[in-house]
Amino acid sequence: MNIPENLKYTKDHEWVKFDGDIATIGITSFAQSELGDIVFVEVDTEGELLDAEEVFGTIEAVKTVSDLFMPIAGEVLEFNEDLEDSPELINSSPYGEGWIIKSTISDDTDLSSLLSAEEYKNLIS
Repeated sequence: MNIPENLKYTKDHEWVKFDGDIATIGITSFAQSELGDIVFVEVDTEGELLDAEEVFGTIEAVKTVSDLFMPIAGEVLEFNEDLEDSPELINSSPYGEGWIIKSTISDDTDLSSLLSAEEYKNLIS
């Protein structure tokens, strides 16, 4: 199972990559393998300020639809438009081309709830 060390993780199987005051968010390799073939991703919260744990979108696989939860508080800045035509990028490149949103990092965001790669490995094993 691919769990990059440079990312933070949630118990809801999202990952977060910090780049200055911007966070890139996607779902983990474990999550995409559990969901199966991704056929659709919907994010209608672009431009909205959301709290951690709020739903920012949905992801649809062949057999199920799952909510996507904000790992941190912030404003949803951008949706990965490549996923509109190629949602399977999440399956083939969950930590690269398959990222889902970019968001700001709210001043009051508590990053202590995020898991390290090691803590996430322990969660899914």
